[in-house]
Amino acid sequence: MSKYYPTNIELRKKSRLLVVTFETSEKFQLSCEFLRVFSPSADVKGHNPSQAVLQIGKEDAEITEIEPIGNYAIRLIFSDGHDTGLYTWDYLYELGSKMDLYWTNYLNALEAAGHARKII
Repeated sequence: MSKYYPTNIELRKKSRLLVVTFETSEKFQLSCEFLRVFSPSADVKGHNPSQAVLQIGKEDAEITEIEPIGNYAIRLIFSDGHDTGLYTWDYLYELGSKMDLYWTNYLNALEAAGHARKII
């Protein structure tokens, strides 16, 4: 059972943002790149933290489709063909509320792996 429920989910294609508003009145603007990098799929997260795969080169990621999954999640279809992973309401809330921390950790992991994000 979800702890958080969205009241609105809006895809802004031009700015490549998914804007999610929750019952708490909190609104998060999540970039397509951020959502792609933090996909909850086994391809990205692995089956445990030691199996996580650092996502590289996702700066141009776009969400091409959003599919509702019951009353608890959405599936995001990305321009690179990635479509596995269900973004539950609680996970979307977690991503929004911890976005700065997660993004900083991601950038540090890229740097440690010898990669740099291309600026678009």
